Amino acid sequence: MGREKRNSIILLCFLVIWFLLLFSSRVHSKPTIPFGFCPKYNPRIMYQLYQPFIDYLSEMTPYQFEIKLSRIYQDTIDQIGRGEITIASCGPFAYVQAREKFKVRPIVRTLSRDRRPFYRGAIIVREDSPIQNIHELKGKSFAFGQVWSTAGHLLPEYYLMKANIRLKDLKHSFLRHHDSVANAVLKGQFDAGAVKDIIAYKYLTEGLRIIFFTDPIPTVPIFVNQKASPEMIQSVKSTLLNLSPENPDHRRRMAQWDEEFKYGFTEASDSDYDSIRQIFRSLKKEYGIGRSLPE
Repeated sequence: MGREKRNSIILLCFLVIWFLLLFSSRVHSKPTIPFGFCPKYNPRIMYQLYQPFIDYLSEMTPYQFEIKLSRIYQDTIDQIGRGEITIASCGPFAYVQAREKFKVRPIVRTLSRDRRPFYRGAIIVREDSPIQNIHELKGKSFAFGQVWSTAGHLLPEYYLMKANIRLKDLKHSFLRHHDSVANAVLKGQFDAGAVKDIIAYKYLTEGLRIIFFTDPIPTVPIFVNQKASPEMIQSVKSTLLNLSPENPDHRRRMAQWDEEFKYGFTEASDSDYDSIRQIFRSLKKEYGIGRSLPE
């Protein structure tokens, strides 16, 4: 091989290595953004359902997002208030509390299977339970979700109150996750429990039955703290609002995501959650300060 040809090959190799190193440095120089999630499921399931979503955001935006999980809802809210988390997704009630304490703001909210920005809470019993409606729950054992959970606590307590059933009328406990509630009812540890509709549907084939649905409520928001940059907010918003289940490529990617995230997103504003505030105020008025409702 001639010297000139050998030098050309060496130069070409050098250029390829230089390009790869430059590309690698640019990829890794993306700003890292902590993305918090309230603990709807156990950590293994949370990573399984939300890491593909986080990977998509990192791929489609100039930012590297990373999941931040917490043990309880309030931890996620406190972390976004302290600036340890920049952007987060929690249920409507947790968002309302975060808004009141830290002036966070929603940027998008999810769409349900029918492409509407609403979902419902459900009260479930075992398929073989004699209980047929919400009015028969007085004196029964009942599993709520976490205290800050919308469908797991706030909504069922509100509708039980409307049915003239108070906490003192129930042998109740607060469990950590929606799946924990469903499994506890399924095993006969509780006569009934409260979960969000997508969890109720998931367990219908496992031996559970739905005896009550709440009225529709606004879907889960994605919200940011006051320090979030306008560039990051716009990048996330445009990426998520451009998603469509009708697009085959989008549908394939979204199929791996949590049920609440796989049908797309729509614009969100704080006023979307006024109905949640009204329910919270009604419970506070009925029960006063303290007890199970978080301050």
